[in-house]
Amino acid sequence: MAQHFLDATPQTIHWGHLDAAITPKLTVDSGDLVVINSFSGGRADLGGDLSFVRPSHREIIETVIPIDGPHILTGPIAVRGAEPGDTLEVKIEAIELTEDWGYNLMRPGAGVLPEEFPHASHRILAIDRQAMTTRLPWGVDVPLDPFFGVLAVAPAAEKGRLSSVPPGEFGGNIDNKELRVGSSLFLPVFVPGAHFSAGDGHGVQGDGEMDVTALETCLKGSFQLVLHKRPSDQAPLDFPRAITPSHYITMGFDADLNLAAQQASRRMLDWLVSLTGWEREEAYVFCSLACDLHITQMVNRNRGVHAMVPRALIA
Repeated sequence: MAQHFLDATPQTIHWGHLDAAITPKLTVDSGDLVVINSFSGGRADLGGDLSFVRPSHREIIETVIPIDGPHILTGPIAVRGAEPGDTLEVKIEAIELTEDWGYNLMRPGAGVLPEEFPHASHRILAIDRQAMTTRLPWGVDVPLDPFFGVLAVAPAAEKGRLSSVPPGEFGGNIDNKELRVGSSLFLPVFVPGAHFSAGDGHGVQGDGEMDVTALETCLKGSFQLVLHKRPSDQAPLDFPRAITPSHYITMGFDADLNLAAQQASRRMLDWLVSLTGWEREEAYVFCSLACDLHITQMVNRNRGVHAMVPRALIA
């Protein structure tokens, strides 16, 4: 297993969008470990003050123009041999906080309660990396639980350039806090090489991401990229799924929360049938007893729902 490092620079990031046409910044073999540095926050997000920002982050802010969305994404990374119809497994080996600050902001018209909070607002919050907490100005210490909000492969070429805001079949802005160290995210491959990107570091986030942002911050992640070739007798994976140390997870994304829940539920039934050999109705009954539906996020145009089944219950 070879190890690679991809820093975040103006030459190695794409800001606000996903596109199959973006040239890969690194090419690796299946099974290689890639350490990725990522930054979060543009000038407006940080209130205009860049005095506390690393020079390399400041260079990105000053030289790269965001297109379509707010997320600074490092990559893409090509995996040799990946072809449409294959699956890319992203094993999350390590996540490291790299800064002593994060930010939270509200945007007019966004969030779960835009009518109650119609104004723009931003806060820079201190991060204590030793204690793994952030302190809110009104005296609450919130424990940190870092994860990457955006983990994505390139969308299909015919879709062109897509905003980084709504998640989709390619992954993207999933904002699923279950994707911690020790978890694997499985993404369908749509273009040769898969073209994996990561960013949108979160220090901590509640399910729902109510005011439109988490504790947005800068992270370094270590990912093992494993290619799974599609057997000729199997249909390709059509949507992201995950395996954590404790759960199987399926996902749904739609502007309609009910449809997102139905998507996640149907995909869990499909997976359980394939794992266990149960009848579909048996899997449905099991899920009513043992599967939890969580709201992933409510604020990224496509709302997210993830279905979670304890692995210990599946022989």
